[in-house]
Amino acid sequence: MNQATVTMGLHQPSKSGLGMLMLGAVGVVFGDIGTSPLYAFREVFAEGRVPLSPANVLSATSMFLWALIIVVAFKYVGLVMRADNDGEGGMMALLALASRSVGEQPRLRAGMLAVGAFGVALFFGDGVITPAISVLSAVEGLEVATPAAKPYVMPIAITVLALLFLVQRRGTASIGRFFGPVMVLWFVILGAIGVPQILRAPQVLAAISPLHALHFMASHPHIAFITLGAVFLCLTGAEALYADMGHFGKRPIRLAWFVLVMPALLLNYLGQGALVLSQPKAAENPFYLLAPPWALVGLVVLATAATVIASQALISGAFSAAKQSMQLNFLPRMRIEHTSSEEIGQIYVGAVNWLLLAGVVLTVVLFRNSSAMAAAYGISVSLLMVITTCLTYFVVRHGWHYPMPLAVAATGAFLLVDLVFFASNALKITDGGWFPLLMAAVVFMVMATWRRGRELIGESNRLHSIALPDFLEAVFAHPPPRVAGTAVFLNSVAGITPSALLHSLKHYKVLHERNLFVNVRSHEVPWVAQQQRCEVTALGHDCWQVTIHYGFKDHFDLPLALQGVQGAVGELEPMATSYFLSREVVVPRPGGGMAQWREQLFTRLQLNASAMAEFLCLPSNAVVELGSKIEI
Repeated sequence: MNQATVTMGLHQPSKSGLGMLMLGAVGVVFGDIGTSPLYAFREVFAEGRVPLSPANVLSATSMFLWALIIVVAFKYVGLVMRADNDGEGGMMALLALASRSVGEQPRLRAGMLAVGAFGVALFFGDGVITPAISVLSAVEGLEVATPAAKPYVMPIAITVLALLFLVQRRGTASIGRFFGPVMVLWFVILGAIGVPQILRAPQVLAAISPLHALHFMASHPHIAFITLGAVFLCLTGAEALYADMGHFGKRPIRLAWFVLVMPALLLNYLGQGALVLSQPKAAENPFYLLAPPWALVGLVVLATAATVIASQALISGAFSAAKQSMQLNFLPRMRIEHTSSEEIGQIYVGAVNWLLLAGVVLTVVLFRNSSAMAAAYGISVSLLMVITTCLTYFVVRHGWHYPMPLAVAATGAFLLVDLVFFASNALKITDGGWFPLLMAAVVFMVMATWRRGRELIGESNRLHSIALPDFLEAVFAHPPPRVAGTAVFLNSVAGITPSALLHSLKHYKVLHERNLFVNVRSHEVPWVAQQQRCEVTALGHDCWQVTIHYGFKDHFDLPLALQGVQGAVGELEPMATSYFLSREVVVPRPGGGMAQWREQLFTRLQLNASAMAEFLCLPSNAVVELGSKIEI
């Protein structure tokens, strides 16, 4: 069985009704894009970037409306969501799908993996700045209610964010059921507070015509180019439509977007435009000034709840991305805890959680207010969208085998829009945009170093190891004593003699009556069907080569997987089965496969990676670890 022929097991969602799936999608998928009205429209006119005139307000409003229609409705809902990987979406799923589609072109595939890995790194950077700007912008509503609250805004925001990360270990199963209703209420309120302003200044409806945006860009190209960086803020969170597709399905997400989310966002942006048309001074904070004074505190509370929910969805997405990256060998092993006995997708990764919290607090302290943070926001997301469009092209061209002109036509216009948004956001680099890019670069370097280090270990094992069939033939020419029970030897490379076996024979001078040489392989599909999980090859003398296949969203549980080989090797009694692992001690050497500092970094990562036994759910009282040194 090779990677291209692994049968994919379809992930079946729960038998919930369409309405419940839509409710869940509103609570999880649309939190980030749904909280963008808090700060996006305000940033267009902040610091006098765009002169306040009726024509400019209409043009900016038109740009917001059509950005949502073109990028979200046309690109993501219309095209990208069609590029599902066995029903799953997200950068890691798209990367796996695209790289698999060009598997016969190794150089292209390697470049694509690098670009896709950088996209995942950008997502982690987004996971730091999104909770910070969302929660801070919500709490800043207190300043509108009373200027006396200004000194307390940042401490309150940090407290809310700290509490959010502190409860992650407990899971979200108990409170997750409230996410959907709260976000439905949020979107209803978004639309409701926009309508009265539209009725007071109905001339804002002229912004529905794209001619206002096009005329503005043609007559004031420089100002329009700068404006696009602020307009792009209304699109942050659009990736979630694709990323969470596997949890809810395409139809519930599409229906939720067109029935509730998109109308609410359009009404709110039209309402903010109408308010600024009639009261230009309202441009300082048009969102909160949409609400009547008596409802302001309640709106701040609801906005804070909505931003916490949006942040929770992104944090959960970061945990999932980390788990998938580990299983595709892009990140070192980290301890994964399952926070729900009913839903395997609810996980907690402590190392990621605390790193995100540290990054979020640093972001709030460094930028101090949401307007300053908006200067840093958008560049990583816009670059991520460019990568998504590029990978989608390879899926359309090589995966779906569409003619090149059609593939270019399907993605080229969207790529042009993405590049213009990215170029506009690039103007923010010196104003703070360097911060998320720096975070993404650090994460990418860790990912690239870990993957290359693991490749070097594999090459070293293949170069210096003995072929397993040849070794067994030599051993059984003069067989050692056999002892009762089953020995499971974990092997990073199939077909070679594991160092744990060599050390075991050297020290114990015996073999078990049954020996399984197990190689665990991750594939670029989300799920591997149970009937395709195990592959067994008899080696003679009650020895077997066993390959266990997993998708990048499967849960690794080796004892459970080995139950599927009992028909071929006999019953595996848990109390009589021992697992032998090689603990690899990496020794960097000058002139190796990586720069010296990267080899040192890989060594540190290797030392701090969680134990393989824990990662594979091996029983701790049945594991024997034997050390071995490997030079890279």
